[in-house]
Amino acid sequence: MFVLISKGGPVMVLILLLSVIAGIIIVERLLFYRRIRMDEEQFIDRLKSAIQKRHFDEALDICENNTTPLSNLMKVGIEHRNYGKTEIKESILAAANLEVPHLERYLTSLGTIAHISPLLGLLGTVTGNIKAFGVLGQFGSVGDPSLLATGISEALLTTAAGIVVSIPAIAFYNYLVGKVNNTITSLENRVNDMVLFFGADE
Repeated sequence: MFVLISKGGPVMVLILLLSVIAGIIIVERLLFYRRIRMDEEQFIDRLKSAIQKRHFDEALDICENNTTPLSNLMKVGIEHRNYGKTEIKESILAAANLEVPHLERYLTSLGTIAHISPLLGLLGTVTGNIKAFGVLGQFGSVGDPSLLATGISEALLTTAAGIVVSIPAIAFYNYLVGKVNNTITSLENRVNDMVLFFGADE
């Protein structure tokens, strides 16, 4: 690690820092989606049982104790159960729109890291090559060509590091964006089901 930093310079430090940030974002998002998926399975069964018994206060308490996008939508549906179907649907859709930023949290940052990491690596290579050829220009010639080759190879380390950071970041970014889209689609599909479930009339 310290060898890479010493050879790659400040650009390598920045790339390594971005790799740590990307790793934290990926782990946090994966845990988030795992949690809401696991919570929903038991949550839906408990909520349906309470609503079918018309124990709406109990149903609201269940929603309060579960922090998932679906629970937030169900809470809005329960609170508006005495309204018409149109009003219930509009309220749930408005609540669904508020859930989108939570689902997309940090994904913009992850996408940015995925795209700028190779560029930073290229920047480090360019600046490293400038230094290497600067030495060549200063001394007019290099008796040992391996010295110049060593300088260039060290400069290329930043490009390699940038690509290594970028590839998994792009892969997980696309995966997480897919999870967001699937979750949003699922919530949209549940809106009509919720309206029918509460049995409100126009």
